[in-house]
Amino acid sequence: MDAGLVDGVVFLDLRKAFDTVDHKILIKKLKIYRVQNTALKWFISYLFDRKQFCKVGSAASSTKNIRCGGPQGSNLGPLSFLLHVNDLPNCLRHTSAKMYADDTNLTACSDDINNLQANLNSDLNNIIHQWIVANKLTLNVGKTEYMIIGTRQKFKNFSSKININIGGKNLTQVVSKKVLGIIIDGQLRWDEKNRQHK
Repeated sequence: MDAGLVDGVVFLDLRKAFDTVDHKILIKKLKIYRVQNTALKWFISYLFDRKQFCKVGSAASSTKNIRCGGPQGSNLGPLSFLLHVNDLPNCLRHTSAKMYADDTNLTACSDDINNLQANLNSDLNNIIHQWIVANKLTLNVGKTEYMIIGTRQKFKNFSSKININIGGKNLTQVVSKKVLGIIIDGQLRWDEKNRQHK
């Protein structure tokens, strides 16, 4: 912003992020990260051959194998997710990823609206879409939003002209967003209006 550039930020929303980590893909990634021997066997033992069933009163369902996610409330569930998504930034060409737990934001900056839009759309449609499919995750497009951040003058020129989409579906542009408990807006102001963001 200080350099006169405008930032585009896409706030990705992965549906049921911790619950959808595919066990086989995670084990392949652990091998790439050089987890081996006892540690790898421990992960395999922890993830595979788990079953679940539902019971209401005296009625119980049949057992089903669990092929993704981790046990509810486990400490290892979030860690497994982080290991699963750790390679995402390496795939990006025109944007950078800011990641914390299941919050992932893609950012790009430019002094040209067409370049900013092209860079965001290119990585969203060519990289993110393919990466999500390959990793058996699901993007909640309805909750994935974007924001333009810049000076008042640049903001006026950019905000109404940009079109960000993924898989042919337009993303919603927001003027403020709560990120990790902090509300930001397109001009990085910290006024009363932002504190009342819902």
